[in-house]
Amino acid sequence: MNEIYKRDAEGVVFIQAQQSAGAATGTGFVIDDDGHILTNAHVVEGSDEISVEIGDDGESRSAELVGMDPSSDVALLDVEEDNDLTALEMGSSTQIEVGDPVVAIGNPFGLDRTVTSGIVSAKARQIQAPNGFSISDVIQTDAAINPGNSGGPLIDGSGRVIGINSQIESQ
Repeated sequence: MNEIYKRDAEGVVFIQAQQSAGAATGTGFVIDDDGHILTNAHVVEGSDEISVEIGDDGESRSAELVGMDPSSDVALLDVEEDNDLTALEMGSSTQIEVGDPVVAIGNPFGLDRTVTSGIVSAKARQIQAPNGFSISDVIQTDAAINPGNSGGPLIDGSGRVIGINSQIESQ
């Protein structure tokens, strides 16, 4: 799993979304060489200003919200193209099976790029988006997902993105 982290961590970003009531933080990941970043809509919804930190340098860059779908809890951001962007390879969630290994890279509790690992615990779960819309065919994992991991990639054992970490189940 450390090889997956070494290869993919540079493509995971820390997001700060300034809102009138304060700041929200979360995670996102680079999906292409043009500066597009995928994250959760609930991380950036209602924000006045969005900044991302890419790579080890800790440099903050302004990001533009290209679009979002609150019903699927997905948002697309754009940062100015730069040579230091590392796009993550996309995989297929239809190819995974219960018991397959997975890795989550994110920024829980404002900590920079942590990694947790686990397995696909179940497939075809159903969850509620923050706006109440029902999302089906969701992947459940036992990899630790904490506040701040929202919008980060769920990565298969081959290092390909198969999902976006968005919710934790707690009692």
